[in-house]
Amino acid sequence: MTIKDWPEDERPREKMLERGPGALSDAELLAIFLRTGVTGRSAVDLARDLLADFGGLAGLLAADQRRFCAAKGLGTAKYTQLQAVLELSRRYLLTRISGQDVLTSPEATRDYLKMRLYGSPQEVFACLFLDNRHRVIRYDELFHGTIDGASVHPREVVRRVIETNAAAVIFAHNHPSGVAEPSQADLRITQRLKDALAIIEVRVLDHIIVGEGEGTSFAERGLL
Repeated sequence: MTIKDWPEDERPREKMLERGPGALSDAELLAIFLRTGVTGRSAVDLARDLLADFGGLAGLLAADQRRFCAAKGLGTAKYTQLQAVLELSRRYLLTRISGQDVLTSPEATRDYLKMRLYGSPQEVFACLFLDNRHRVIRYDELFHGTIDGASVHPREVVRRVIETNAAAVIFAHNHPSGVAEPSQADLRITQRLKDALAIIEVRVLDHIIVGEGEGTSFAERGLL
């Protein structure tokens, strides 16, 4: 039985129009994106199979091109479409968050930084440059590394801080492994940066590690 043979109020598209997207399961939302199934499997059946194979929606959306395109019913066209949808969603959410004062709460700051850094296959070290009222001047990704590390140079960080005339900073980096626990190297470089910036009277307000879940705040852990 294809989706066209289902009762109208159970079809994903009609259900979404009638009840809103929140009423749909992950499989039903994915089925709308897939549009068609494969022989013997409806789009919803295929969506359920894919979610099971990838361990859920997060696993599917984070899959690289090779693994994604190897899945049954998918291919390069679907991969590029999904990446475009994800990028549009990310830009929309960043616009919404950036339109506010992103430092109104630690949660909002973490959400902003996770939106920027989560899912990168390599480690990225970034900085939020802030004025003396802790408003964001700009966000920069300063260093990029391999899958397990990025070389951070305090001299370059100090140069960027002076260039932006920042009064305070928040550092952030991602752990591609998804484990957001700080390493000894993370603790050491944070202290080195804090000491270097103290000379020019710039405060380090936090260092956030982005991974699975909420991430880790050095300030909340008492590590600054």
